[in-house]
Amino acid sequence: MANDFNSSITAKISASEAIKKISNVTGWWGVTFTGHSEKQNDTFQITMGGDSFFDMAVSELVPGKRVVWFIKDCYMPWFTDKKEWANTRLIFDLNEHNGETDLTFTHEGLTPEVECYTDCEQGWTHWIKTSLQSYLTTGQGVFRKPTK
Repeated sequence: MANDFNSSITAKISASEAIKKISNVTGWWGVTFTGHSEKQNDTFQITMGGDSFFDMAVSELVPGKRVVWFIKDCYMPWFTDKKEWANTRLIFDLNEHNGETDLTFTHEGLTPEVECYTDCEQGWTHWIKTSLQSYLTTGQGVFRKPTK
């Protein structure tokens, strides 16, 4: 949808290698990860401290082209709607050309109308444009220092 959050980057990496790196969630996203995220129907859980959680499944995997994570359930204690991300999708579309891969990330369901949009927009912008970009090109993600 046109109002869903999206962000794009380009890296000198094959699309297949980019998918492998996207699937190594802890390499670029500053979260605690359990489960598996490499194959279609894999399930995993992400936590961001406290009692927060995001239960996800790899709902679509097109080698070299697309990865989709479906958020089956979540708990975001810092927002009024603690289930705001439930039933949304994190979509990574890839297009390889001339030794580079264009990656477009879309959080389908994260629109300006939802409570977390401003905070989540800032977070996703960092995790995609800074951390994932760095991880794809240097092998090192860029993690924020914890705030107190």
